[in-house]
Amino acid sequence: MESLGFPAGSINLRAVPDERPPDSTETQVDAFLRHLQDERGASIYTVRNYSQALNEFAAWHEKGRERPPVWSVLQRDDFRFFLRALGRRQLSRAAIQLRFSALRSFYKFLIRRGAVMTSPIKGVLLPKADQRLPKFLTQAQMEALLEAPLLEMGRLEEQSPRAFDRSAYHRDLAILETIYSCGLRVSELSALRVCDLDAPEQVVRVKGKGKKERLIPVGTPALEAISSYWSFLPHPPVGEEPIFLSKPERRTAVSPRVMQLRLKKYLAAAGLDPSLTPHKLRHSYATHLLDAGADLRSVQELLGHAHLVTTQAYTHVSTERLKKAYDKAHPRA
Repeated sequence: MESLGFPAGSINLRAVPDERPPDSTETQVDAFLRHLQDERGASIYTVRNYSQALNEFAAWHEKGRERPPVWSVLQRDDFRFFLRALGRRQLSRAAIQLRFSALRSFYKFLIRRGAVMTSPIKGVLLPKADQRLPKFLTQAQMEALLEAPLLEMGRLEEQSPRAFDRSAYHRDLAILETIYSCGLRVSELSALRVCDLDAPEQVVRVKGKGKKERLIPVGTPALEAISSYWSFLPHPPVGEEPIFLSKPERRTAVSPRVMQLRLKKYLAAAGLDPSLTPHKLRHSYATHLLDAGADLRSVQELLGHAHLVTTQAYTHVSTERLKKAYDKAHPRA
């Protein structure tokens, strides 16, 4: 997942000097970010986005008021003025929603710590987010994508018989098969260890957002692709080692960023849109399950969604496809 509307930057997790007042911006924000990272198990992307959102508000407040914000005394109007400032910058609704999601979570944290009694953001009306249907690949497009790694390897072998790392292409096929078979986030995929996989039972234990674990069925094609990939390694991973290695000689996991870059390569090779992210394969997984008759609650559990409303977006995709099929085929549509 990329940063949502923010420029690239490091996460603000500075050490807090003892002499700072207890309600200073640095003390409260840093404590909140540590809470997200250490206690709630938030992804690095969430921590980064929330850090940037809070620091952006602090900078806006300091520029306009000539002093840093004291979070415990801010009023609703302060956030209404901030909302207007964001509107003048013509930010998207999603970008505005993200900033206020960070502020809202931050105040919930302050309330739990007893630093404030109520949230001043409560009652601030935000523009409704655009309802965009998830993008996904059709089953035929998924088949073409899954064929791409080994086709690319074969093309290289024809062009240049010199030695190259064939295991990388088998690894990439295994990664694509596993994403599509299990509907995993790339961060979850990168975190998979050999001990998480129960091949005889065809299930994998996944550690998702908020450190929540779930058991996901994994299909035979994915298991066979993993086994084939390991057969090309001089020393297949075992125990606590990652299922997907960055290099055959290293025992570190392939990173989500590398997965994204390799996916772009195979999308282009398959004649598909190379701007599609690994998350779109997760969308494809959910959409294909619902199209085949899976119930919404089961898909919610498989995806690891905390709220059913998140999963319901995929039902709209299926409904829209049915409407198009009806309009095209029915004589009195």
